[in-house]
Amino acid sequence: MYLYTEKDQKIIEQRVAQYQNQTERYLAGKLSDDEFLVLRLQNGLYIQRHAPMLRIAVPHGMLNSKQIRMLAHISRHFDKGYAHFSTRQNVQFNWPKLEQVPEILKLLATVQMHAIQTSGSCIRNTTSDQYAGVAVDEVADTRPYCEIIRQWSTFHPEFTLLPRKFKIAVSGALTDRAATQVHDIGLYVVKNAQGETGFQVFVGGGLGRTPIVAPLIKEFLPEKHLLTYLEAILRVYNRHGRRDNKYKARIKILVKALTPDVFAKKVDDEWADLRDGPTTLPEAEIERIRACYQDPEYLTFPGDNESFISHIESNPSFKIWVNRNTVQHKTPGYRIINLSLKETGQAPGDVSDTALESIADLADRFSFGEVRSTHEQNLVLADVQQSDLFELWNKLKTLGFATPNIGLLTDIICCPGGDFCALANAKSIPIAEQIQRRFEDMDYLHDIGDLDLNISGCMNACGHHHVGHIGILGVDKKGQEFYQVSLGGSANEDAAIGKIVGPSFKEEDIANVIEKIIHVYLENRIEGERFIDTYRRIELAPFKERVYAKNH
Repeated sequence: MYLYTEKDQKIIEQRVAQYQNQTERYLAGKLSDDEFLVLRLQNGLYIQRHAPMLRIAVPHGMLNSKQIRMLAHISRHFDKGYAHFSTRQNVQFNWPKLEQVPEILKLLATVQMHAIQTSGSCIRNTTSDQYAGVAVDEVADTRPYCEIIRQWSTFHPEFTLLPRKFKIAVSGALTDRAATQVHDIGLYVVKNAQGETGFQVFVGGGLGRTPIVAPLIKEFLPEKHLLTYLEAILRVYNRHGRRDNKYKARIKILVKALTPDVFAKKVDDEWADLRDGPTTLPEAEIERIRACYQDPEYLTFPGDNESFISHIESNPSFKIWVNRNTVQHKTPGYRIINLSLKETGQAPGDVSDTALESIADLADRFSFGEVRSTHEQNLVLADVQQSDLFELWNKLKTLGFATPNIGLLTDIICCPGGDFCALANAKSIPIAEQIQRRFEDMDYLHDIGDLDLNISGCMNACGHHHVGHIGILGVDKKGQEFYQVSLGGSANEDAAIGKIVGPSFKEEDIANVIEKIIHVYLENRIEGERFIDTYRRIELAPFKERVYAKNH
C-alpha cells in the first residue's frame, strides 16, 4: 500500500493543527455555527441525531494492522467501543465528542490516516475493488490509479467547493465489485486492440432522490490522460452544475439535462486545452505509484495443500465456509478471505474495539499485515495460504466473523438509519436484524443462493437500496415508520435501478414480505438461476401479486 513521504506526513500534521485551532475558536465563540460548518465538514465531522459522527478516509479500502489497532484504540477511548465500516470503504465513529476530534485526528496522523474530504462538497474517497491486485479476473490492478486520483484531488483548490459532493469509483476486473456505474464518475480499466491500458469513462451515475445508471461518455481514455480528462469533467460540472437547489446539484442532473452526448462534447472542448498540460501523467509517475503496490513475498506451492484437502473432506462446515467466504487467488496456494461482519444480531458493518485488535493480529499472522474494507461492509484478508485456512476459520468462528453468508440474503448492506442519522425517516438496523432472524436457517439460505439485499433509512440511499436485488427504503407516513420495497436492482457490471413493488409496508410486516418474495423466486426459478436472473425473466408482476394478496 502507499506509504506517506515526509511531505505527505507534514501536510497531514499541519491540517490537524489547523483544525485544532478552528475547533478552539469555535468553542470560544469566535466562529459561528455556519462558519464552523464548512470547516468541520472538510475534516469529516457531521452532527448526527445523538452526537457528532466522524468519518475516516480509507483510500481504496486499504488498511494495515497498525492502522486497525489505532482504530481500536480510538473506538475504546473516544467512542463507545466500536467502529462502523461504510459502503465507501471508510470507517465511521458515531459518538466522538466535538472537542476531542482534534486529538483523534492527531492520533490518526501517527498511522498515516486522516478524515480530509470525507464530507463536504468536494471529491470524496475514491473506491475500488476489494480484490484489486489479487483477483483472477483482473485486467489491471486499480489501486495505483486510485492513489493517483487521491493525490490529485486532495486539497485541489479548484474543486473544494463543488455544487455538491463528488464520488469516483475505479474497477479493473471483469466483475464490477465497486458499483462503478452508480458513481459521479466510474472508470473501468480496459485494454484496446493494441494492448494499451486505458479507461472506459462513465459519468452521471448516482442514487439518492434521482437514481441513475451512468452513461458511457468515452470508450477509451489512455492512462496518461486520466487526470487531464477528470479535470475537464470537473470543470464542466463546476461551471454548469446547479447551485440554486441542492436536490438538483449532482452531476447526474446536469448530464441528464444536457444529454450525455452534449455533456461529452463540452468535456472534450474543455479537454482540448488540458490534454497535454501539466497534469498529463508521465509513465515514470505511474510506475512510481505502481511500485507501492508490488506483490508481497508469496511462497511457491506445487499443488493443493494435503491438510487443506483433508479438512475439506472431513468437515462439512469448513467446506461450506471455504466455498462461500473465500475466493480464488491469482497465486496458486493462496486464497482471498472475506470476514463477514453480518452475524445475526450485529449491526451490519460494526466491529468492536477488541475484535479490531484480533483482526489486526490475524492480518499479521495470516495476510502480510494487511486488511481491506469492502463496498459490502465486510473485511478481507487478501493473501492467506491455503494451508492456514482451517486454523484461520477456527479463530474467525470465535470472533463471530465466520458466518458463511457472503453474497447471500443475510449479507445485508445497511446504513445506520434512524438509530443515528438525523436525516433518516426510519430505522434500518432493526429491519436488517428482523430479516436475518427470519432467514437464520443456513441450509435454506444457501438454497436461496446469491442475493443482494440493501436497506436505506431515507432517500439519500446510503444503504444503496436502489441497486439491491431486493431494496428496502424507510419512509415516513404521518410520523410512522414504513418501508418501501423494490426489486431488480444491480450494482455490478449489469447495473440497474430496482423497480418499486408498490405501497409501503409496516415495520412488523417486512420479514413476511421478503419471505413471500423469496417463495415466488423459488417457485419460478429454473436450474442455475440466481434471484436476479429469475426476476429479469418473469419481471415484477408475480412478486407484486403475491406480496399484496390477502390470502398469502
